[in-house]
Formats: sequence, C-alpha cells, structure tokens
Amino acid sequence: MPRSKDQKIRSAGGVVRGICVAAGCASIISDTRSDLARAGVIEAVQRHDDDVLFAWLMQVSAYQGISDAAAEGYAAEHGHVAAAELREALDQSPACPKLKGYWTFASCRFHKGSRTCTEPELVDSCPLPRHDLRNGRLNQTAYAMYLFMRDVAGGDFVGWIDRRLETAAETSGLADRAHRMRQSLLEPLGHIYGVSDKVLSMALADLLLAADPNRMLWVETGASMIAIDTLVHNWFLRTGVIDAVGKAHPYGTACYGDNGCALAVEKLAKHIDARDFNPTFPEVFPRFVQHAIWRFCAQSGLNRCNGNRVDDAAGCQQADCSVFARCERRPLLPL
Repeated sequence: MPRSKDQKIRSAGGVVRGICVAAGCASIISDTRSDLARAGVIEAVQRHDDDVLFAWLMQVSAYQGISDAAAEGYAAEHGHVAAAELREALDQSPACPKLKGYWTFASCRFHKGSRTCTEPELVDSCPLPRHDLRNGRLNQTAYAMYLFMRDVAGGDFVGWIDRRLETAAETSGLADRAHRMRQSLLEPLGHIYGVSDKVLSMALADLLLAADPNRMLWVETGASMIAIDTLVHNWFLRTGVIDAVGKAHPYGTACYGDNGCALAVEKLAKHIDARDFNPTFPEVFPRFVQHAIWRFCAQSGLNRCNGNRVDDAAGCQQADCSVFARCERRPLLPL
C-alpha cells in the first residue's frame, strides 16, 4: 500500500533526525562567532564599519567556483581588494557611465584575460581592471558590492539590515515571519553581480546568527538561512527524502524554488527540536539541520554520503551508515 504524505514526512523526519544525531554540531553558533571575531566582523557590526564588512564579504565571495586552498593561495600572493581602494577610484569620477552608481552598474562584462568589456574605448582608463583579483567576475562583484553598500544601504550596511528586518517583522504574520525577514535581505542582495544564492545565504547565516546575540531579529533570521551546495542537494536525491517534502530537480536556482532543497530543509526543521542538541538553540533551527546534512556528507566532516564513497550508478552500499535502513539509497545517474 502506498504511504500517505504524512507517513512520508514522518519517515523523512526520522532520516534527518538521524543525520542530526550523527553530524549535528552543537557548537555551530559559538564556532561561527569565534570565526567572525577573528575576522573583525563582530567589532565592525558594533561600529557600523562598512569597510571591514565589505572586506569580509569579498573574501567569502572569492571562494565561489574554486577550492578553498586555491582561493587562499591566490589571496596570499595577490592580496584582497579594500573598500578604501574603490572609494578612492570612484572619487576620481571615472569616465565609464556604469560606475556612476549602483543602479547604472550593469552589463560591465569585464574579462580579465582578454581585457575586454562593454565600453572597450574606456577600459584603459577604467579603475575596475586595475585590481589584481582572480578573475574579471570578482572585479565586477567588488564594485557592485561596494556600490550597493554605498548607494542602497546609504553607507551603513548594519543599519540597513536592521531597518529591513524590522519592517519585515512588522508586516509579517507569525507563520511567515522568518521567511519574510530572510527574503527582505536575500532579494535585494541577490541582485549584486556575481554573488550566488549559496554564498549569500552562507554569509548572511553566519553574520546574522553570530555577530550580535542582542540583535534578536538577526539571530532569528540567521537561524532560518539555508545554504544549499551539491553535497546537500545530492543527499536529498540519494536518500529519496526530497519526494516527501519537495520534488526532484537539477542543482542550481531550483534548489531555492517552491519544491527545492531549501524549502525541504525548512519543512523538516519544524519536526526537529534543536534544543535537544543544545538547550540554547532555537526550537526550529533550519541552519543547524542544513549544516548537519552538509557535515554528514563532506570529506572534512563525516565523509559519508558523497561521490567518493557512493557509486552513483548503483546506489549506496555502506551498511554501517547510521541511517542505512531508513534511506532509499537511490542511484544519482539515472536522474
């Protein structure tokens, strides 16, 4: 007899709870806070220091599409771009019309290798190519990020976050409060050139969750931030859990859609009391659940459910896995 929707959700909840028991990090908030303190972010939030926050966000963005070691190696040799450099360059009133402000900075299309862009006659005098970043996309991200913080956030990124969350909280019912607060930040920041949904969600989750425990709206929103990478996405497909709370889909923007991985994590988190893992945690803690799934799969974590350990043509054969009996162990390749 086919299982009902409720039975599927309960079964999926059991699998995810097993993952949280095996790989849930009870110190996720304190660990993140220590990382932010070392980067100067906690003090920057207290001082409303956009320059430090810009530097941190750009360092996070530099990890897109490359291994951590490679990104760190390039940065060690070539350095990072600083907000002061961009401010000085823009104060010189560059000729390119795209650099007049955030809303005009579009379709730059600078390519580092060929040194081309959509305003080729101005490229030699343009300040954007002068920064020795890993590729032209990062140069564009740097200017888009700086212009957003200057023009949209009014030179006070922390204050902008405060205002956005307060407005969203006031205009939302309790049922969709976390969603509205999350989207109040993700939607405008998601238009910054070159910043992926995954990196943006990951950075905001860390910043909001751990930078200032006295900003309650920050903590509430950060707890609901979910970052989906290929490990988490493939885990949902391999286990069959996605069928209970969403729909199978290709990796990418669909992961953040109506039937995607992010919403699946949010639904399943409502069936897991995170206080069982740390009494200081919020009861519903999607970020903790998503991080547990990632940590279960990642080579730097438990190294369980990933392409190195599972033959995706045949499905998982790791009988000693803690959720083996409840997992559907689907092969990925037919999908």
